[in-house]
Amino acid sequence: MNDAFEQHRKMLFAAAYRIVGSRNDAEDVMQDTWLSWRGLDPDSIEDARPYLYQMVTRRAIDHRRRMAIRREAALVAEPATLGIEEDSAREVELADAVSAGLRVVLETLSPIERAVFLLHEVFGFSHAEIASSVGRTERAVRQLAYRARRHVLARRARYRPSSAEHRDAVTRFRSVSVGGSVMAHAQECGSAGALHGLT
Repeated sequence: MNDAFEQHRKMLFAAAYRIVGSRNDAEDVMQDTWLSWRGLDPDSIEDARPYLYQMVTRRAIDHRRRMAIRREAALVAEPATLGIEEDSAREVELADAVSAGLRVVLETLSPIERAVFLLHEVFGFSHAEIASSVGRTERAVRQLAYRARRHVLARRARYRPSSAEHRDAVTRFRSVSVGGSVMAHAQECGSAGALHGLT
C-alpha cells in the first residue's frame, strides 16, 4: 500500500494542486488521502493508480469547496475583529467586504437558512445551540446548514432584497460585531416569524 502511494505521489500531488491551486492546500489533500489509503485492504484494490487518482481528486474538490465557504463566511465575519484604532482605509475595505458578503447571504438564502448560516459559519455556534434557538431539531439544522452552504457556493440569486433591507442587515451585523446579541441578530436576519413558523 505504501509503495503504491509513493510510486504515484508526484502524479497525485499534481492533480491535487491543479484543483486547489496552492502547495499548502495540496499537501493537506495528500495527507488526508494518505490517511484514508493506509486504512484500506490492499487485496480489495485491483489497480492502485486510478483508485488513488479518484481519491485525491474527490478530496481536493471537497477541500476547495470548504475553503470557498470559509472565504464567504470570512467576508461577513472579518469586521468583528476590527480594532478601534484600525487604519481608516482598512476599515473602508472591510466595510465593503461585509456588505458584499451579506448581499450574497440575502440573495441566496431563505430567512431560516440565513440565520443558520450566520450562526454556524460566521459566529461558530454548534448545530445543537442553533437548534435550541430557532426551534428546530439538531438534524434539521444540519440539513439547513448544508443547503445554505451549497446555495452560497452556487451564488444563484433566489431573492431580491431591497437596498434598504441590505443596508439594515449591514447595520445590524456591525452592531453585533462590537458587542451586540449574536443570536438576536441572526434571528432578525431570519425574521422571527419565519423562524418560529416553520417546522
